[in-house]
Amino acid sequence: MLSHITVHDVTRSFTDDAVRLLREDGLRGHTYAIDAVLAAIARRVPGPVSVLTSDPEDLTPLCGPAVTIIKI
Repeated sequence: MLSHITVHDVTRSFTDDAVRLLREDGLRGHTYAIDAVLAAIARRVPGPVSVLTSDPEDLTPLCGPAVTIIKI
């Protein structure tokens, strides 16, 4: 599994996308900020993309249908 992990820098472009996602879903505040940045990165990575999380309820709407959310 570790050989399939890719690390991405959090750039201004990703944070701009994250803000857009938060606005589209009507979310705000620091509670969702990290989830939104993760979702912005996951949505840009060529598929297939899976995100492992203990909180799929927050990530699912932000990631959209192209990203598979797996609860761990």
